[in-house]
Amino acid sequence: MPEIIDLSQEIFEGMPVYKDLPQVKMSVHNSHEEWNGETNPVTRTPAVHKLELGEHTGTHVDAINHMEIQHVGKSIDTMPLAMFYTEGICLDFSHKDLCQLIKPEGLEAACQHAGLDIQAGDTVLLYTDHYRKHFGGKDWGNGPGLTAAATRWLGEKKIAAFGVETMSPGVPGISNKEVHHICGELNFTHYENMVNLHLLIGRGRFRFIGLPLKIRGGTGSPVRAVAVFE
Repeated sequence: MPEIIDLSQEIFEGMPVYKDLPQVKMSVHNSHEEWNGETNPVTRTPAVHKLELGEHTGTHVDAINHMEIQHVGKSIDTMPLAMFYTEGICLDFSHKDLCQLIKPEGLEAACQHAGLDIQAGDTVLLYTDHYRKHFGGKDWGNGPGLTAAATRWLGEKKIAAFGVETMSPGVPGISNKEVHHICGELNFTHYENMVNLHLLIGRGRFRFIGLPLKIRGGTGSPVRAVAVFE
């Protein structure tokens, strides 16, 4: 039996979201008591929830049209499914402190330390331990991130995507906008808000799956990302 490791955050009302993105709202839309014809029930047991959330909620993947204005039309529903079903590796950057940058030489060193090569079509996950240290706290938005140069280094290796534990792939105000622009330019993407990456360190290659919802014109989508070890 394959081992499947869940890499996805829970989605719940009040969860942290990036800056001015939509807050998550969740309510009981239909209850079993209503369906059973009860009048003025004491409790409402959920039969259907109503969800209000943005495309970039929790563990999610960005569409190319999110990266910059000239990529209009390259929405999540147009991106090939092969981008979200790939081989994967996870590199250890747990030594990085708040707002520290991951540079090309750091990526090369992490690959050498792990004995792994980045191959075309891979998804490269970056373990920083930021989720376990800071999720929901005052420093949750101050995680480490890639430099523009490191993003280009990854893109030039023809990867499908990379993934981070933080709410943004670069450090906001320093590299985040450029990281998005380079992803659009080189036609690859990234996942944000990942969890359990510590469970992948030292285990080599795995199957990565992070399929998005088929949102017409979508700029991204929540995913149930997993790593599969056969």
